[in-house]
Amino acid sequence: MIIGITIGLFIAILTLMYVYCKYVLFNFWRKNGVFYVEPVVPTGNISDLVTGKLSMGELFQDAYMKYKNHHVFGMYMFFKPNLVVADLDLIRTVLTKEFGSFHDRGFYCNEKIDPLSGHLLSLSGKKWRNLRVKLTPTFTSRRMKQMYTVVKECGEELTKSLESKARTGDSIEIKDTFARYSTDVIMSAAFGIKSNCLLETNNEFRYWGKKATEMNSIWAAITMFVPFIMEAFSIPTTDRGVEKFFTKLFQDNVEHRKAHNVVRHDFMNLLIQLMEKGYVEPDESEDAADVSSNNNKLTMLEAAAQAFIFFLGGFETSSTTGTFCLYELAVHQDIQDKLRQEINMTLEKHGELTYDAVNQMTYLHKVVQETLRKYPPLPILNRICTKEIVLPTTNARIPKGTMITIPVLGLQRDPSIYPDPDKFDPERFNADQVAARHPYAYLAFGEGPRICIGSRFGNLQTKVGIISMLSKFKFKLHPQTPIPLIYDKSSFTPAVKGGLHLTIESL
Repeated sequence: MIIGITIGLFIAILTLMYVYCKYVLFNFWRKNGVFYVEPVVPTGNISDLVTGKLSMGELFQDAYMKYKNHHVFGMYMFFKPNLVVADLDLIRTVLTKEFGSFHDRGFYCNEKIDPLSGHLLSLSGKKWRNLRVKLTPTFTSRRMKQMYTVVKECGEELTKSLESKARTGDSIEIKDTFARYSTDVIMSAAFGIKSNCLLETNNEFRYWGKKATEMNSIWAAITMFVPFIMEAFSIPTTDRGVEKFFTKLFQDNVEHRKAHNVVRHDFMNLLIQLMEKGYVEPDESEDAADVSSNNNKLTMLEAAAQAFIFFLGGFETSSTTGTFCLYELAVHQDIQDKLRQEINMTLEKHGELTYDAVNQMTYLHKVVQETLRKYPPLPILNRICTKEIVLPTTNARIPKGTMITIPVLGLQRDPSIYPDPDKFDPERFNADQVAARHPYAYLAFGEGPRICIGSRFGNLQTKVGIISMLSKFKFKLHPQTPIPLIYDKSSFTPAVKGGLHLTIESL
């Protein structure tokens, strides 16, 4: 009797929940007059993500290709409504023209229980704006040049670490190799710490770097689309071990520099200025009054959070880009040879790998741009509607709090924008072709006021790594690497199952 009643109550509750989701929660887009993809209870439109059939980028790419003619269309991330913007002019509206209505990403951020989540990528509103103003002067051309020597030294260490494998014609797992190089660059150029990831197999910096990026697509979907679940249960996004390691590392570095009066031209020094003065001392070309107008000082944990996201973004995106770039060069030996020819000619002209030499390699720039087009490290961009708006040309009323997604992977693999999109073709980034395309058809670093602040540094370290390797070695596909590649569906950023192996030979 009791069992029967219990089962009956359970069925009744499930039925009520189903009806509520189906006819109340999933009525949002119909009520607001927006075309939408028919959802299912309880996952909405992300069943393929939950079951591991598609990655996050592929999910939105598929939806974009099916429904892009609607310009905007509604989806449901679990039971949360999400507007996908598929029209390039409307994407410009969201990212730039109407930035006041879409200035936040909507990512989970709880500085009390997860201090390292309070970084520039996740912060919102006035706090984000104030911090962006403070950090912008840290990425000027002059400061890139000041950090360049360290980047170059890491490139030289990269080639030395590969010499023994090249002599035997052995294979390397290129993602791990490039990640170790990128970690060494970030730790040395940004924080003045010699991490030695390239030399030490079981390196603690490499271990914690991998640990910090262990977020699968489902977990990423929760933090991006339904962050209140994290808030309700006080769940941190940062692994506790990662938080403890990186916070202590940062604090020890600050204390060492203060105690020994250490001053270096690096990101760490700029963060210390923000902690002590509330502003970064201006370059000669900057207006000191403008730079110092917002002089609220950063706390130790606030500064540590900025260091953390710089570390995380700096090694993960660069290593992903470098990995797929070298893979495509191994597949297309003619492109590899052409790029190596440019590298050798430029090095001969300058006598060594200078900062200006890197920036004069125009074909290298096209190769990196094409890699970022085909394999964007962030396959989607997210915003949240911060002020109700009717999107121009659509009659779509977007209430405050609505999540917005821009399908970057879909756009950059759209054959109507990039013909034969699966083909790796650096000539797409010839000046005439770039000028002929819509300026928002390429969003590898985002656009508008929230464009990636570290894109210049990321490009620099990626290019130096590629130059260093191609000037000394030739890369070919290893039999262990399948064609076409088999992607890891659980990864938010593009990743290959089982790694990406290349054969390396000395020139």
